[in-house]
Amino acid sequence: MKDLNKQILSIVATLVLLLLAAMAYGSTLKVCKSCNYSSVKQAVKMAKAGDTIVVANGVYQEYGIEITKPLTIIGQNKPVIDGNYKGQIITVLADNVTIQGLTLKNIKTSYTRDDAAIRVIERSNVKILNNTILKTFFGIYMQNADNCEIRGNIVSGQDVKGLNESALGNAIHLWYCDNMTISNNKVTGHRDGIYLEFVKDSFVKNNQSQQNMRYGLHFMFSDRNVYTNNTFRKNGAGVAVMYTRDIRMEHNTFEDNWGAAAYGLLLKDISNSVIRNNTFRRNTTGIYMESSNRLDIQQNEFDRNGWAVRLLSSCSDDTFKLNNFTGNSFDVSTNGDSKLNFFENNYWDKYSGYDLDKDQLGDVPYRPVSLYSMLVEQVPASVMFMRSFMVDLLDNIEKVMPSIIPENLVDEKPMMKKIDHDNYRKLTQIVR
Repeated sequence: MKDLNKQILSIVATLVLLLLAAMAYGSTLKVCKSCNYSSVKQAVKMAKAGDTIVVANGVYQEYGIEITKPLTIIGQNKPVIDGNYKGQIITVLADNVTIQGLTLKNIKTSYTRDDAAIRVIERSNVKILNNTILKTFFGIYMQNADNCEIRGNIVSGQDVKGLNESALGNAIHLWYCDNMTISNNKVTGHRDGIYLEFVKDSFVKNNQSQQNMRYGLHFMFSDRNVYTNNTFRKNGAGVAVMYTRDIRMEHNTFEDNWGAAAYGLLLKDISNSVIRNNTFRRNTTGIYMESSNRLDIQQNEFDRNGWAVRLLSSCSDDTFKLNNFTGNSFDVSTNGDSKLNFFENNYWDKYSGYDLDKDQLGDVPYRPVSLYSMLVEQVPASVMFMRSFMVDLLDNIEKVMPSIIPENLVDEKPMMKKIDHDNYRKLTQIVR
């Protein structure tokens, strides 16, 4: 009798495991014009938790799709879901959802609702992969989410010329999120390309953000994040970092961000952060720093900017080391003394000192702040004299009256040759 009970229990256990396995893998529902399900909304409604919905190529006029159970939605050959400017297309209200390979388009601008192509609300483990999102207000909007991935999407808005900021949403928008990964996306034509507020312990990597009205990347109150290998090009400004600490920005490119208030990188009230191995090329200002402290700024390229670095006197304990400054109109400018910051072993193409002991370090200290840059900082209109003989005259005055420029803002050991950042081990032996 006992043996029979054991056999029954074994059979029941096996059936339960098979049932659980079936539930885990789920069924596949096909959406096409001639299928049992002719709309994505219908398939989502009828699907069970764990199911996969495969959407065939075609155009589906839909909006207001709400996902309330774990599902995977996969598009074949980029099917189009057209919201027809009527409302939000997909709202995710469940954990463990994947949305992949769709083309989502046409969300109207709203001044009362932040409608998006895809919105995720208070969920975890959501993946938004390889979608194309066109002509939407907000592209991807995540709120109170964690452990989600946004990867390989193309988010393209509008031609921003002639529009104001209120008419545009953000391409990728995160609010109160943790442990997120944003990677390999291409975003353009929005207010901000990528916007993060109260986002912690996350990665932003290998993205291209360009031709957005305000910032390529904008983040506030977002600590302990890592930003690597991104390109921010031709935006109103490249990146704005505000009220944040403990970040790492490495191997990014900030280029062609031009305008009266354009920066490659704007730093305001940030601290204890690392900015290394980045390229700042052809920006009005490479880095603009205000009330930013204890920053490690090393091994960056500052090339052909208007101002390479604008370092306000409210900054302290910042270190600039092993950076290349080439072709900039102004290498460093400041509105005060800025004596609490440290410059050493940078390469300055304007340096005209000598190296008698042949140790590859200049024997004469270099002062990167010119008298003319001080004048422009105090009287912006004086920039019109940049190419005139007045600048040469001021440079000569500076040599005989060095007390006019900040006395303590000096590189005591400038490099004689441009730094090869790819050969870091040899470099450290020189400056040790």
